[in-house]
Amino acid sequence: MMARCHTDCIQKPLSRAFSWLGKLVGRYPWWFLLIPFALSAGLGAGFYFLPQRQANDIEEQFTPIGGPAKSERQFVRTHFPTNDSGEFSPQRLYTEGLFVSLIAVSTSDNVINVKTFEELMKLDEMVQNFAMTHFNTNETLTFQQLCAEIRGKACMTANPLLSQVQGNVSLIETINITYPMFQDQIFLGTYLGGVTVNSDNVVQNAKAIKLTYYLREDIESDKEKSLQWINQFIKFYTKNSLQLAEIKVSYFTAISRQQEFDGTTKTVIPLFSITYFVTIFFAIVSCIRFDCVRNKFWVAGFGVISSGLAVLTSFGLLLLCGVPFVVTVANAPFLILGVGVDDMFIMISSWQQTKVNNKVEERMAETYAEAAVSITITTLTDVLAFYIGILTSFQSVQSFCIYTGTAILFCFLYNVTCFGAFLALNGRREESNRHWFICKKVAKEKDHSRSSAYNMCCVGGGYSHTSGKETEHPMTNFFRKHYGPFLTNIWTKVLVLLLYGGYLASSIYGCFQVQEGIDLRNLATDGSYVRSFYDDDDLYFSQYGPRVMVVVTEEVSYWNSDVQSKIDRCLESFISNSYVSESLSESWISVYIDIAKRMNLNISDKNNFTSHLSTLFNVVPDFKQDVAIQSGAITASRFFIQTVNVTSAVDERDMLNQVRDTAKSCEILVLVYHPAFIYFDQYAVIIENTIQNVAVAAAAMFVISLLLIPNPLCSLWVTFTIASIIVGVTGFMAYWDVNLDSISMINLVICIGFSVDFSAHITYAYVSNHKVNVNDKVIDALHSLGYPIVQGAMSTILGVVALSAAQSYIFRTFFKIIFLVIAFGLIHGLVFLPVFLTLFGNCMRSDDATKVKAQTDKQILDNSQIETKFGYDNIVTTFPKKSSYDDPDCP
Repeated sequence: MMARCHTDCIQKPLSRAFSWLGKLVGRYPWWFLLIPFALSAGLGAGFYFLPQRQANDIEEQFTPIGGPAKSERQFVRTHFPTNDSGEFSPQRLYTEGLFVSLIAVSTSDNVINVKTFEELMKLDEMVQNFAMTHFNTNETLTFQQLCAEIRGKACMTANPLLSQVQGNVSLIETINITYPMFQDQIFLGTYLGGVTVNSDNVVQNAKAIKLTYYLREDIESDKEKSLQWINQFIKFYTKNSLQLAEIKVSYFTAISRQQEFDGTTKTVIPLFSITYFVTIFFAIVSCIRFDCVRNKFWVAGFGVISSGLAVLTSFGLLLLCGVPFVVTVANAPFLILGVGVDDMFIMISSWQQTKVNNKVEERMAETYAEAAVSITITTLTDVLAFYIGILTSFQSVQSFCIYTGTAILFCFLYNVTCFGAFLALNGRREESNRHWFICKKVAKEKDHSRSSAYNMCCVGGGYSHTSGKETEHPMTNFFRKHYGPFLTNIWTKVLVLLLYGGYLASSIYGCFQVQEGIDLRNLATDGSYVRSFYDDDDLYFSQYGPRVMVVVTEEVSYWNSDVQSKIDRCLESFISNSYVSESLSESWISVYIDIAKRMNLNISDKNNFTSHLSTLFNVVPDFKQDVAIQSGAITASRFFIQTVNVTSAVDERDMLNQVRDTAKSCEILVLVYHPAFIYFDQYAVIIENTIQNVAVAAAAMFVISLLLIPNPLCSLWVTFTIASIIVGVTGFMAYWDVNLDSISMINLVICIGFSVDFSAHITYAYVSNHKVNVNDKVIDALHSLGYPIVQGAMSTILGVVALSAAQSYIFRTFFKIIFLVIAFGLIHGLVFLPVFLTLFGNCMRSDDATKVKAQTDKQILDNSQIETKFGYDNIVTTFPKKSSYDDPDCP
């Protein structure tokens, strides 16, 4: 019969190559130990450039690259430049502007009263009179000198109602305040919140009032002074906020969000030391043996140090290369620590499976032949998953994936060189039967005339004389004698199937409930003043959303009645949208036509239309900023619509999509823009990017599985498990209040790599086992894999658990999703997947089974077997030297 080459042909030459490397490391350990240290010292110098490489601009990092709103903003900036000195209008800004904003919430039921306005006037006076000394010129600058100016060179008022009382606060109770339009020309929707009106739209009471102070930014020198003023004001107000009885004040500025975001990294620095201590402790406890020679205390500790060196080296290299360092990258060392410790466990486990009496070089060759292949697979899957994440449209995700993928690669290199060298040196100590702590030679046989304490501390070097290897860990027997038989019981299988049905149903339901987009308040720490402002703004000022520009982007004949009708129909289509107010739109051409009728102006041809525009601008000066005229031609113009009821991320997404769809349906070329759309753009790509990254990564994992695992069925089960874990993690994100945003997208990419770690190895152990009974095959797999999977899961969780105490949403989200990935991976690896394999995983035909049984019987008689390491931590699978899966044509 023609020989068939299965998909494990790469594994054997790879194993031989690593065997050669292991022998080399065992022969020259000091070189492999010292060279990585020297490399770390050299490349670690890259941290000198860390301040220059930090790139934490929120817009740059957390909005999609090439988002439509950015090109829309560029068009508006080009055709409608702002003038903050004499023609300032907040709704016409193409940026958020430079401002200080205060929200005063009444401690009673109403801010519209004399006592409250007396306190508001004090608050206003404090802001207006605040002076700062310029760093360079030493000149004293107040708000009055830097404020954005409207007509008459007066400062833009902080709130129209303050200007109405004109210093006499008793007038406030006599003014008839209509809402949302005050005196038919002032929109109060952004100034007065928590409003109750009567049938005539007259305000009965209002719970909150907003004061906003705009500063100049159209000239670079003014912008620099304004930024300094705002920065100094934040420091001043933090220390000198007024003690007010009638109102509670929250504040926010144009630079607050960025400043608070920049400070989030500092909140996790103390957690690094905690994490390293906990991980070292866990590693040492996991590797402790009650044999004073076989104890791996120093090896475990050095394994953690090796992971730290990998982070230092990889980050230093990327900083030297100029790769931006984003705050999300601060998550990476926690993850790398867990991954590195996992690999260390694999190396130690493989070492323990070698013959104790062999030379160190031979033991290292066997260790590398078995462990290094396994580490290579997990490294390939993890690194590939992260590098695929670079395809995303978010720079924060790209930076994280570059740093983390590279760090995992260095972690692998340091494990097979630096850590391997230390393992070889420790092997030499064991070979000469020296004590793990004092390095003195000790007796191999117990002295029954001495105390038990002496025999425990001063006698060591024991091993199994049957196998010639170190003694087996007690936990592995638990999985073979107790857990495996329990799991393969028929009633347990029924229960597991029911549990999986519940898991899948709740996960799928959660997937439809998960929210999209990053809430900008989450970029600040928990105790930040920014959160208080956002909470008040959402509670009292959410009725009215962004005031959106509708920009005509082409030259049209505005004087033509057909064109005017097209513009009217376009605006009507916007107004008919449920997210747009019917009465609060603003159209310069409608006002112009109305003025022309009342003044009997002829605007039916180009010359008359353009020449009479000055009349419109005299009546409504702000409209001059809405008509872009070059060489006597109107190259662009804009109108405004007022959005309403945009109270959630879903509303933001739907509103943006609907107004853009409406713009496309207009008979003339128009675009819609508001500065907030820069951030809303994430909704357009977040799901698409996530699906793209997950699909590409899953396909890549499938290919790697086919290449390195000896049976295609195994690859299918790996792919199934990846899909199941991703669905679970995504669904349970909704239950744990985690949005689908650029931060959680990072973690879903991680989910791919870790899913492979859990699924590939247990499936491989199952299909490589040559027993006929499926239950026996699963029990053997659990015997080999159960404790290592638990050990690996624990080390990874311990690597990130400190982040659960972080004060920042970014780091807590990282912990939550990593926890979900590991928890679901653990459940799939130890519960769901073994049961599914017993029910659906028997891929052999009956004649194959007969051949396998004959081979197994011969194997037992000949006592000819080898042990092959292919798995997560400490994974050991025993199978015959030749099986029906092997192909003699393969290398």
